Amino acid sequence: MEDLIGGLPTYAKDLKLNYSSLVKQNTELTPQQLWGTVVATAIATRNPELTAAAIAEAEAGGLNADTIDAVKAAAAIMGMNNIYYRFHHLTKNEKYATLPSRLRMNALRGHKVDHVDFELWCLVVSAVNACDKCVDSHERVLREKGATEELINAAIRVTAVIHAIGVVLDSEKAAPTPVAALA
Repeated sequence: MEDLIGGLPTYAKDLKLNYSSLVKQNTELTPQQLWGTVVATAIATRNPELTAAAIAEAEAGGLNADTIDAVKAAAAIMGMNNIYYRFHHLTKNEKYATLPSRLRMNALRGHKVDHVDFELWCLVVSAVNACDKCVDSHERVLREKGATEELINAAIRVTAVIHAIGVVLDSEKAAPTPVAALA
């Protein structure tokens, strides 16, 4: 991660500073919550370079194979659910909400990590994917399980920074358009 962060362009200086203060110096989340959030967000950004670096950093930070698998499961299941439930929100046809989803969601119960941590990772992926039903549902479950708004907000701040880093990495890979060509 350090190489990725260090290689960000000058215009992304705020992201470097926020990564330092919100990730490297984080005191609000447990290490598992923090690195799970970083990995889940990186996966949701769909940037392979960021995802690989995040997984490597999480493993170096002590996340074991079961935890990494749980983070990946949260990202995968939310990748599916966010599309399905966001469609329900976006359509004006209320009939869809009455139809069964018939989507298997065993990952929501079959993971080997603390339920609060798994719900947190589901929430952050849902935030990246802009699914209001899933954000609302997972935020509510987190609070019911004892998570505070401050903890949830800390994870969302980390998510915002990691997602923005993915955006910058993607934009830097795009062929730059010379300013003269735009005139």
